[in-house]
Amino acid sequence: VQLVESGGGLVQTGGSLRLSCVASGRTFSNYAMGWFRQAPGKEREFVGAINWVYASTFYADSMKGRFTISRDITKNTVYLQMNSLKPEDTAVYYCAARGVRGVGAVYVRVDEYDSWGQGTLVTVSS
Repeated sequence: VQLVESGGGLVQTGGSLRLSCVASGRTFSNYAMGWFRQAPGKEREFVGAINWVYASTFYADSMKGRFTISRDITKNTVYLQMNSLKPEDTAVYYCAARGVRGVGAVYVRVDEYDSWGQGTLVTVSS
């Protein structure tokens, strides 16, 4: 699977951004599509994920309420809507994918994903 993120940029505190991740070359019948982020000097952390077929979502506790993941099957695209952004949300945001079976599995670790995009930088100014 090839993944290409877009939508990053500079935003003020309290603002919103929507990131996109276009997937191509899929070979599995179903995927988990995850969003991760990596701030300077920190490890890559899980933001949330969506089951491609069932559209079920799962979020890291710290991301609940401000971040929303959705997908558009017709565009092969996953979105990360980010609201009420804070300076601590500044990071490179990555889209990731892995094949799955069923609806119940949740994948939150970096090493559980096979494919990664190049990342898109989000900078939140104070």
